[in-house]
Amino acid sequence: MISYIAKRLVYILIAMWLIITATFFLMRLAPGNPFASERALPPAIQESLNAQYGLDNPWYVQYKDYLINSAKGDFGTSMKYKYRETNDMIAESFPVSMTLGLEAMFIAVAFGVLIGTIAALFHNKWPDYLMTILAVLGISIPSFVMATILQYYLALQLNLFPIAGWKGFAYSILPAVALASTPMAFIAKLTRSSMLEETNSEYVKMAKAKGISKPVIVFKHALRNALLPVVTYLAPLTAGVVTGSFVIEKIFSIPGLGKHFVTSITNRDYTVIMGTTVFYAVILLLAVLIVDILYSFIDPRIQLRGGKSND
Repeated sequence: MISYIAKRLVYILIAMWLIITATFFLMRLAPGNPFASERALPPAIQESLNAQYGLDNPWYVQYKDYLINSAKGDFGTSMKYKYRETNDMIAESFPVSMTLGLEAMFIAVAFGVLIGTIAALFHNKWPDYLMTILAVLGISIPSFVMATILQYYLALQLNLFPIAGWKGFAYSILPAVALASTPMAFIAKLTRSSMLEETNSEYVKMAKAKGISKPVIVFKHALRNALLPVVTYLAPLTAGVVTGSFVIEKIFSIPGLGKHFVTSITNRDYTVIMGTTVFYAVILLLAVLIVDILYSFIDPRIQLRGGKSND
């Protein structure tokens, strides 16, 4: 386990270097500069700002400084927000995005597994048809469309939830549901397919022949193995929740990290782009590693050292 984690951490470092390098050159290849939108900016001030942020250095010097600062976790001062450190902006806004993301992932996994299990247990009966329809709707409707539907009916018409903002738990329910709707539908379909396969397997038939109760068979044996595809989906689910939260945070006026990410791209705020990109990349790469480690706990037959058995 330790050697596997060490090996994966090396891969993560290589991936981070590639992401940092790609981000640097894409920023430099984009037309314009962070101060291009300033009105009637005198050349002297332009030169002073370029010198302050190192933009007047050769590209290889900027790249070196970029790598060193990224390795230190120091992303510098924002080029658009005066006296705002990028690290402080991340520290202030990420807890909001993390709260929304964790809530959305909980909803997606919990209700997705529940819907999929119900559909499998009542195969070819009305609960199965109903759950399948719900899953298809969840996949078909984009999260931003779901967000506007929830805002209109549940917030504006019925006044059950706040329409926007971030002032308490009630404000997080609608955006979390909107963000979770699509992945919840995917998880429901995965769980249904896996449960149907497991309930028709030989070991389940043998358990039934031994007189083991149905709840024990379903929850202790079949569901545990059926969750493997769901665990596999957790890594892309994390990526989907992170990227999907950009739009959801904008729609619901949530002061999360996604807001700074989108605004930084619009403003060509190099330091904030760098900081948020690297930060998100670290989270996603670590999520993939955690998912791989979870395999061994759900199914001990899976070997993390490359699939070799210890026989």
